Amino acid sequence: MSAPLSKNPVDQPLDRSADGPVDRDVRDYLAAEQTFLSWIRTGLALMGFGVVLARIGQEMHEMNPSTPGRPIPHGLSVWFGITLVITGVVGNIFAVFQHVRLVHQLNHGETQFTQPSKAAIVLALFLAAIGIGAAVYLLSV
Repeated sequence: MSAPLSKNPVDQPLDRSADGPVDRDVRDYLAAEQTFLSWIRTGLALMGFGVVLARIGQEMHEMNPSTPGRPIPHGLSVWFGITLVITGVVGNIFAVFQHVRLVHQLNHGETQFTQPSKAAIVLALFLAAIGIGAAVYLLSV
């Protein structure tokens, strides 16, 4: 004997028949929003870390000036910091477009989750390259 289906729409299976409207599951929308907020949090963390990295690079060179009257070099930490800030901004802009596209797909029953997140893979590889570059820079200083 099978258990009766609940009258709660969240517990109902999706009806993806072509002749009727697509039933929506609120869990899909909440998962999409949670993913969107995670992307925003990641972008903000990248921007914050970039600002800290750039500022620390400036402070380290200002604490020990080599020659008075000569411009103080900031080194690569400023460029790594700026790169992280720009990456965070681009990541947040991408997250907005990705979220709008996903909600549109959910509204029309078009979602197919058969591939890994390309954006997450690209971001991870880019940050790995930044990390390797920062490590090489720190070893050479």
